[in-house]
Amino acid sequence: MFQIGDLVTRKSYNNDIVFKIVEINDDNFILKGVTVRLCADSPKEDLVIYDNDDDDDFLPEIDGYRNLERNEYFYLPGRILHIDGDKEYLDRCMKFYKKNRLKAFGIYSLEENLPEVVQNSLDKYNPDIVVITGHDAYYRKKRNDSNYKNTSKFVEAVKVARKYETSHEKLFIIAGACQSNYEELIKAGANFASSPKRINIHALDPAIIASCLAFSDKNNNIDLIEILNKTKYGPDGIGGIITKGTMYIGYPR
Repeated sequence: MFQIGDLVTRKSYNNDIVFKIVEINDDNFILKGVTVRLCADSPKEDLVIYDNDDDDDFLPEIDGYRNLERNEYFYLPGRILHIDGDKEYLDRCMKFYKKNRLKAFGIYSLEENLPEVVQNSLDKYNPDIVVITGHDAYYRKKRNDSNYKNTSKFVEAVKVARKYETSHEKLFIIAGACQSNYEELIKAGANFASSPKRINIHALDPAIIASCLAFSDKNNNIDLIEILNKTKYGPDGIGGIITKGTMYIGYPR
């Protein structure tokens, strides 16, 4: 009945999230969220085929940041390095950067390799903003001595990046995924992190934050609340600290 690639929901969770079947092990189905950064598993009897072609009604826009008053000024937005544990989500984020005409470099890496990849990439790309994301999960009962699937690797990667550049206003770090340990990521040195309420986040949320930072004036404090409210779930999904932006403004054109 079910095949790899099918879109499904789970009856036990009131069919709240649409997943794609990515692997089948006997009667255990490995699932990946179509629009949220979440992996899960499920028995066959809990699954229902989802037949709506358009699940995602979230259409993020950052026009308020991107529509710059030209006159005789020119603008140099921040450069973004986006490291992602999911290739499909990475491609989606890179399309978002391209749509908004931002300079961004994308790297796909398994979460377990993130600290090493971050270390090797910062010198190569010299970004103003680094996104470190992928998949995570919060377990109510500990597994392998942790309540989180991948938060420890995100924390390690953030520490590597913050050791590379100690100033929060010279290197902006956005870290975490669905249900990540927000407090630990902020303590490790992230400017923005998920997830304050241990909820799922949209696949594009880290890219939305990065794009808003890239278009924020280097001489002025960011509007933290406005940036968070551009994401799918607002401050429940991602939080951060107030800093100045990353964009230089020059004259004349």
